[in-house]
Amino acid sequence: METYIRISGIIKESIVDGPGIRMVVFAQGCRHKCPGCHNPETHSFDGGTLVTVDFILEQAKKNPLLDGITLSGGDPFEQAEAFAVLAHEAKKLNLDIVTYTGYTYEYILENASRNKGWDALLDETDILVDGRYEESKKTFF
Repeated sequence: METYIRISGIIKESIVDGPGIRMVVFAQGCRHKCPGCHNPETHSFDGGTLVTVDFILEQAKKNPLLDGITLSGGDPFEQAEAFAVLAHEAKKLNLDIVTYTGYTYEYILENASRNKGWDALLDETDILVDGRYEESKKTFF
């Protein structure tokens, strides 16, 4: 059975979204709607494109230099079951997983039993960047 994910887009190579060279998959759908969000076009749950996990993995396989996949958004935890499958399969390719979410780690732990796939996605995540975007903390280095 195919696993589908609604995505806003994919960046095939990035050096700013986690350690090493990464593919970035942008989830479509986010409830947080943080003021100043970098990706407001990802908020709608109806937008984006429906793709298979296999499609994303095939894109990753084309680049032998990738160190990992970054799950961004939107919020990957809004489609946690599907993103957990993607992360699990990516790890079979020796790719690590960075996941960005507007939820806090504590909130995820407290609410995982009521949200399908949250435990699985958290388990497959190597680096979690958690919490809402706070524009007041934005700095230029």
